[in-house]
Amino acid sequence: RQTNYIVTILERYGFTNAKPVNTPMDPNVKLSKDQCPTTKKEKLEMAERPYRAAIGALRYLADVTRPDIAYPVGQLARYMENPGQAHWTACKRVFQYLLSTKDLWLVLGKFGNGLVGYADSDGMSTEERRPVSGYLFEFLGSPISWASKRQELVTLSTTEAEYIALSYAGREAIWLRDTLGEVLKLKLS
Repeated sequence: RQTNYIVTILERYGFTNAKPVNTPMDPNVKLSKDQCPTTKKEKLEMAERPYRAAIGALRYLADVTRPDIAYPVGQLARYMENPGQAHWTACKRVFQYLLSTKDLWLVLGKFGNGLVGYADSDGMSTEERRPVSGYLFEFLGSPISWASKRQELVTLSTTEAEYIALSYAGREAIWLRDTLGEVLKLKLS
């Protein structure tokens, strides 16, 4: 449970009184390099914002206990070198989402059957035509492994991007199956 950490980072970055939202990313907003500052004034304005530190704090949550913010945080991390106002606004939205969901946590072993996995790709929606793949694995109904990252390859079709996403998820499934098998052997011994 990460409630205390979420409250701490909400206070650190000044979002305790922000308006809560129900989604971590606005589906109508497309982030791009075109939104990065180009003038000296814009760059100085953004230099005053703690963008890198905020993304680092969010990255910790996304990697440890909050798979629901993995995709938006991954997208925002792409602009850490030169973030613009649109990127900062999208970052604030993730904090607003955390404000509304700070009391949620992962519960292990309540529902579901065995190991179940999900995988997807966003096609080729990024600027560089490199798809983002994601997967989530649940054990007994609770998330135990997840990832969201850009694919290393430039794909020629959305179908190819989906196959690559399934390949990433397949490797993780094999590793999880073997690991859970070893754990269960130990438990039965």
